[in-house]
Amino acid sequence: MTAATLDIHLTDDDLTAALRADARLGLTADPKWLPPKWFYDARGSELFEQITELPEYYPTRTERALLERVVDAIARAAQAEVLVELGAGSAAKTRLLLTALSAQGPLKTYVPQDVSSAALRATADDVAAEFPGLAVHGVVSDFTDTLQNLPRGGRRMIAFLGGTIGNLVPEERAEFLGRIHDVLEPGEHVLLGAGLVIDPAVLVPAYDDAAGVTAEFNRNVLHVLNSRLRADFAPEKFRHVAVWDPAREWIEMRLEASEDMTVTVADLDLTVRFARGEQLRTEISAKFRVERLDAELAAAGFATRNVWTDPDERFALVLAERR
Repeated sequence: MTAATLDIHLTDDDLTAALRADARLGLTADPKWLPPKWFYDARGSELFEQITELPEYYPTRTERALLERVVDAIARAAQAEVLVELGAGSAAKTRLLLTALSAQGPLKTYVPQDVSSAALRATADDVAAEFPGLAVHGVVSDFTDTLQNLPRGGRRMIAFLGGTIGNLVPEERAEFLGRIHDVLEPGEHVLLGAGLVIDPAVLVPAYDDAAGVTAEFNRNVLHVLNSRLRADFAPEKFRHVAVWDPAREWIEMRLEASEDMTVTVADLDLTVRFARGEQLRTEISAKFRVERLDAELAAAGFATRNVWTDPDERFALVLAERR
């Protein structure tokens, strides 16, 4: 077995600098906001794993079941020699792709990308042990601005699963897909997993579960600011809010102040005031119609080759080729 290798393009100091910049920008904006990537310290990652097992939260299990059904078709269509996965995490679903691509013959290399070097090392080593004939080359980076650090060579497919594409607003999606286009060569592929527009009566509870796990996950961003930037938020004084925006066709997660309060972020020398009822946006999760996905990919220079959906049409996997 060949040992997994890691390229590190993002250090803890880089992450702290990015958090400082995002916190200053978002907490001084009107309305206030924070990017969802700051949910994910060790506790946040643990809470999200609990969310994926909740009865209300259908996206993870729906995407996995869909991937199990169509993975061989994806492998035949892409004929990838290199599988790049953005936001790899534990690569649980990716093993389906690795197995199918290996069975098709051409797969030689797996390139998982994530922001956490410790988590990525564990994932890379596990995959290297499970697939001993596969070269595993991890990249520690932020997928939003370091795509140029992905290795080149071989016929590549970039996989971006889990519906994470929906966490980007339309302008960010256009920029992100454009950067993927610039990284890939003509004939190479991107595989997107995207949640579809469905009945809000099903959709909203997925982000506001009865057990309150999503509420704790949402408030975790305040714990991150407290621990990483010496802020003095009282997370228990913020109410979790999840609302469906029918015009934009996305879910917004927010934190609502239960009383007037003043928060100090010591590392930023920043004082932030919240009025009772004021909301801080922490995440959007856009849902798509297939024709909109196709149009956004086309605008970025891709041709949609295949679209697969689950029987209830709650989730889609889209394979597109770089023109």
